[in-house]
Amino acid sequence: MVLNELGARINGALQALSKEPVIDEKAVDALLREICGALLESDVNVQLVQKMRQNVKSRINMDELASSTNKRKVIQTAVFEELCSLVDPGVQPWTPQKGKQNVVMFVGLQGSGKTTSCTKLATYYKRKGMKVGLVCADTFRAGAFDQLKQNAARAHIPYYGSYNETDPVQIALDGVAQFKKNKFDLIIVDTSGRHKQEAELFEEMEQIAKATKPNNTIFVMDGTIGQAADAQARAFKESVDIGSIIITKMDGHAKGGGAISAVAATGSPIEFIGTGEHIHDLDKFSARPFISKLLGMGDISGLVDAVQDMHMSGKNKDMMENLAKGVFTLKDMRDQLQNIMNMGPLSKIMGMMPGMSPEMMQGFDADESTRRLRSYMCVFDSMTEMELNSDGAVFSNERRLHRVARGAGVRPVEIQALLYQHQQFGQIVKKMGGPKGMLSKMNPNAMQQMAKNPAASANMLKQMGGMGGMQSMMQQMGGMGGVQNMMQQMMGGGGGGGGGMGGLQDMMSQMMGGGAGAGRGQGRR
Repeated sequence: MVLNELGARINGALQALSKEPVIDEKAVDALLREICGALLESDVNVQLVQKMRQNVKSRINMDELASSTNKRKVIQTAVFEELCSLVDPGVQPWTPQKGKQNVVMFVGLQGSGKTTSCTKLATYYKRKGMKVGLVCADTFRAGAFDQLKQNAARAHIPYYGSYNETDPVQIALDGVAQFKKNKFDLIIVDTSGRHKQEAELFEEMEQIAKATKPNNTIFVMDGTIGQAADAQARAFKESVDIGSIIITKMDGHAKGGGAISAVAATGSPIEFIGTGEHIHDLDKFSARPFISKLLGMGDISGLVDAVQDMHMSGKNKDMMENLAKGVFTLKDMRDQLQNIMNMGPLSKIMGMMPGMSPEMMQGFDADESTRRLRSYMCVFDSMTEMELNSDGAVFSNERRLHRVARGAGVRPVEIQALLYQHQQFGQIVKKMGGPKGMLSKMNPNAMQQMAKNPAASANMLKQMGGMGGMQSMMQQMGGMGGVQNMMQQMMGGGGGGGGGMGGLQDMMSQMMGGGAGAGRGQGRR
């Protein structure tokens, strides 16, 4: 059971509780039975599962709960808190400081994904504005330097290694010295792995650590070993000064949950988890956001962090001013799609959005979604500046429409579908903007603050009149059903289905080319 399936099982149990006509001990026992069964299938230690069950039961006293209390919410909160405790190591990992020269050494068994994780970590901190370099001190495995060189070149990250030098300690020493000379913020040293925990591995690690004096040693652990991660984490922690742990291969194996809970039980700080083979498939680990994302409740902090990593200060000023006026141009739509693509894999971004439960992500084709967005960008690139700054009405001229279609390599009907999606967005913007729209109730400087700092939008709800103002805005937009209908149409047309989160699921699948509807099959020729 991979993490998505684990989240779907737990989420399904919580949803079943909300449908119970009476919440009593029997309903709670059925909920815990389903959740514990899912955790055991994910190879979580039976003692940890039993302890979690007891803690949830102790948090909930059905006799003491007043009749007016929302029992469902109390139970769901208790389950959420205990799931967080299950994967929370209780310690914070070391974090590099920008402006200082930080050296990080990677260690671990062979085949755990050290070299790939080195590049992922380098890319992560590069996105945060750090100057990062990679050093290959793995002289044991054939092709190790070639692999790191290819990964680093693909990610545009400087690297150091040698085909002639056989001493890993000397390579590490020379590489670190060179990057320090060039004022790099973060220097990552990749070391050799072994087939098993043996004396040579620890001896080599100690020699490299003594030579390079790393600020942090990261242990890369294979998540497919499940509960065995407990013994491995303890062994390395006793032998080497481990500052943090990266657990890899969490995207496609049944024992991922067991590995996280086992490592957390040792008190070892988990810093990242690897969730795929692509360069962006490295997620910062924190217990509460992890469980929140697992249950389909989103990861707002991670989403804000991803937006801030894009350094959009000053880039969205024109768009924010247009929104305040109730204007949404084709250029605004292009800029927003470009921002989405720059934030990383679409599946990862969607997983951070509240309401995107694991079962809704099943069947989502990230590659097809990216191809669809790139096709849209080709259409925008084929437009003139005048056309981009318009509301799309100029494309009533068929000659203009066919010219853009030829330039983008798509059919005219695909451009018409894109224009229709833009029109739907524009109608929402008109209702929100303008002198009578909801955005007019905001502080005059609020739009500029949001353009400079995405995190500043946290105050937007208060400025718009609290929840009452938000409800008024939803009424202006036609209610929740109206929003869902608009989104369904925007993302590929009609197919779809009922309201609720099912409607959102249809919307996302239609947008990314995965569901039935008018937009399906409209790829490039």
